[in-house]
Amino acid sequence: MATEHLGDRIARLRRLADLTQEGLSERSGVCVDVIRRLEQRRKHSARLPTLHALAKGLGVELTALLGDPPGVPSSGEADPPQLVAVRRAIMPPLFAPPAEPTGVEKLSLPLLRAELADGWTLYHSAEFGRLMDVLPGIIADARLLAAVGSAEQRAAGQAALGKALQLGGHLAIRLGKTDLALSALERAYAAAGDSSDPLLAAMVSNSVAWAYQRQARLEDARNLAVHAADGVEREHADTAEGVRVWGGLLMSAATSYARSDDYETANEMMVTAEKAAGRLATLPPPADSKLISVFSRSSVRIERVRLAVQHERPEEALRLARGIRLSKDTPPSWRTWLLLDVARAHTDIGDAAGAVKALERLRRVAPGWMRHHTLAVAIVGDLWNGPARPPGLRKLAEFLGVAN
Repeated sequence: MATEHLGDRIARLRRLADLTQEGLSERSGVCVDVIRRLEQRRKHSARLPTLHALAKGLGVELTALLGDPPGVPSSGEADPPQLVAVRRAIMPPLFAPPAEPTGVEKLSLPLLRAELADGWTLYHSAEFGRLMDVLPGIIADARLLAAVGSAEQRAAGQAALGKALQLGGHLAIRLGKTDLALSALERAYAAAGDSSDPLLAAMVSNSVAWAYQRQARLEDARNLAVHAADGVEREHADTAEGVRVWGGLLMSAATSYARSDDYETANEMMVTAEKAAGRLATLPPPADSKLISVFSRSSVRIERVRLAVQHERPEEALRLARGIRLSKDTPPSWRTWLLLDVARAHTDIGDAAGAVKALERLRRVAPGWMRHHTLAVAIVGDLWNGPARPPGLRKLAEFLGVAN
């Protein structure tokens, strides 16, 4: 079933804010003709800076417009039990007596790190429902190891707790719960301060910057990412772990510049990050890459493709996408985004056949993700209403519910 059209979402939020189209244009700085075309479904997508401006004018978070894939069904009346359990794990009941540690003899740091790695794999595969099932137990196990044993063992437990809470923050962002995300990340940062991992605070800072981006706090996000990147570059530039964390922070800062409509600065930073990623081949690999920042030449190039598409540079996006060699640790979610961006770039240059080819690959790779994503629906809608309908388009349109 297709998700709500972007224009319908804007119109609904505009009415809730008691604004006319002209009033929203004045508040957001977005041309009233663009707003009108979106609401009349004559325009199916918009550049990210435009969406940020509209979100600010409507007084909502960007996620209210983006329509990210839902992680779990919800009636809108209350959080589902899975999410309540995650909330309780992240924020234990106030003023309750501490629980007595149990099961210490059955739990070990290697076992917990394996649990964490599996949790991050579920997250990057967009298996949000399954992740909500297991995350409360992972956080509870991490809290247990952070509270028992020698000082060295507790520090290692705090590092695991920080990563578990960071995972909770990422999940909350994906579910559109940015306030819960920031609560989780604040606790993760505190755990990092007591941990044995010197890079954990910087990794959590990157996650906070992402949450700020989702709240349209672009200056806060940019400043935080740049400050953390400077610290990592000074102290950890000679390790693969340090390069990956630094590179992830640089990409985050670049994204904030891009969403502020400064594409040139963003692109310069991305080029710098991509060159730095080449150093990873000369350094010993991390012991457990799943618990380190997602950063590689392929991840930088995927993000560069995304930014080029969002800033209406489809030819540049396709040039950047050509010949990408995806590293083995590139998460499935990044692969799906790349295919979606390539499809949009082909659509923007009028290559319907190329767009359909990319969308068919996307359907094979991530059918559930595709079905619920607003941008995928919008692209297929644009193609279906276009002058040519290449082979394969009807099946995609029927799959997404946009065929007449």
